[in-house]
Amino acid sequence: MNIPALTFRRLAILGALACAGLLGFGYFLQYFQDQDPCPLCLLQRGFYYLLIVIFVAAAIHSPPAGRGRIAYGVLAFLAAGGGAGVATRQVYLQHLPPELVPACGPDLFYMMDNLPIARTLTLLFRGSGQCAEVKWRFLGFSIAEWSLVWFLLFAALAVVLALKRPRS
Repeated sequence: MNIPALTFRRLAILGALACAGLLGFGYFLQYFQDQDPCPLCLLQRGFYYLLIVIFVAAAIHSPPAGRGRIAYGVLAFLAAGGGAGVATRQVYLQHLPPELVPACGPDLFYMMDNLPIARTLTLLFRGSGQCAEVKWRFLGFSIAEWSLVWFLLFAALAVVLALKRPRS
């Protein structure tokens, strides 16, 4: 069986497709399983969308080597790192004892309409009691824990893309 080579372009497309699949599953959970996303979940979705844009741009451009590949790799690594940071915060909140979980605050749309952007971002990254709820698990991991795993995989993919050499 002849396996196609994992070129820079194919790796970038795989990354974009994986992000799109994860977002699709998140929307499935939201609209068909009544799993409303918390503010930290919405931030993670934003990082998945950012990764899609970076991976698609990398696939379309597919620089031959050097700085172009490094630039896409660094951008993807930063986006994956941001998502991993948000997911880590949510995992932390989910593992707090119940008495230490922060109180639920206003939802994202209320904050965006009524608070300055700096205050909204501060409240978002702090998380709330809603972010600590675990309503779904797969193989013992919550959505936030799976999201953290995926962001770490995307960070590794970003490093591979940055270091990927053209086939000779």
